[in-house]
Amino acid sequence: MNIEELRSYCLKKKGATESFPFGEETLVFKVGDKIFLLTGLDSHPTSFNVKCDPEEAIDLREKYPNSIFPGYHMSKKHWNTVVLNGEITLDQAKEMIDHSYELVFNSLPLKIKKEI
Repeated sequence: MNIEELRSYCLKKKGATESFPFGEETLVFKVGDKIFLLTGLDSHPTSFNVKCDPEEAIDLREKYPNSIFPGYHMSKKHWNTVVLNGEITLDQAKEMIDHSYELVFNSLPLKIKKEI
């Protein structure tokens, strides 16, 4: 998954938006004005930060020690950095993106969820 494929996948999410609030090198995807994924435009291989259930985050880090790490510059409890270096499949990466989106979407106020 390259940066364009990642961008396309994220923008297919209902209500997803993209922006550059941290500078021109960090692409941020939000739903309801809350971040669900960040990625560096110049990361090779592609890597990104996603929100994750704290227990699942630990399990994933243990299962994929060369690809999944505590979130870089994020809450280490709630965020993982995922490096797409071949250790995890494309489907697994998409599942992590979906999980992050769902966690953020479900945390939104009901009014905003209905608007989305």
